[in-house]
Amino acid sequence: MQEPIEHFFEEYGIDLQSINQIVCGEKYVAVLLKNDQVGVCATLDNYVNVDIKDLRFPDLKNLQHRIVLNAYYNASFNYNNQYDSTIDIFDKIDFKKYKKIVMIGFFQSLVKKFETEKINLKIFDKAVQDDKLTDMSKQLSEIAKADALILSSTSVFNNTFLDIINATKDNCDIYTLGPSTILNEEMFQYRNIKFLFGSIFEHNDVNTIKIIEHGGGTKQFLPFMNKVFLNCE
Repeated sequence: MQEPIEHFFEEYGIDLQSINQIVCGEKYVAVLLKNDQVGVCATLDNYVNVDIKDLRFPDLKNLQHRIVLNAYYNASFNYNNQYDSTIDIFDKIDFKKYKKIVMIGFFQSLVKKFETEKINLKIFDKAVQDDKLTDMSKQLSEIAKADALILSSTSVFNNTFLDIINATKDNCDIYTLGPSTILNEEMFQYRNIKFLFGSIFEHNDVNTIKIIEHGGGTKQFLPFMNKVFLNCE
């Protein structure tokens, strides 16, 4: 099975005429379409300097291109769904029912909620130093034992997505998470994906675009972001 960026590019291509602006910040990239839909993708500290003409022939092995394509598909697809509510993943999912939970990507505010409820989980993040994290050498073996996996959607652009989901056992529930999430039902074709937790913004959200342009990240544009989800049912 193709990884998601490759799948969406082959299936839908990229309509450069639909793009109004690409904003490359230190922590995020934003794509503003001419219909005022906004899509974002975290950079994970990767340098990104891409403009519209660079995407005439996108290189799907180029990390900068992949980040912008992720933001583009985020902008293109995330507004096509009907969302029943805006809700945080921890309020939607009963994590107490699981015996072994693994988190890929260090979501600090979410980790605090797990700690408050005394729910154990193993956390992996190769870009962060924290005593709460488990050594990266144990990631695949811990994933293989998990019955729930909280997976950062940045795994899509950095092309670790397939390796991670394919390492899960058959009865593992995978929840993708983060503003970078591409909210498209075709993501449910991938193994064990149960929920997509992502974000949408107000049309032509100038505040978020300016925050990203000036190097801000999730904490800064959180007040302008609506947390939404899709499930496979």
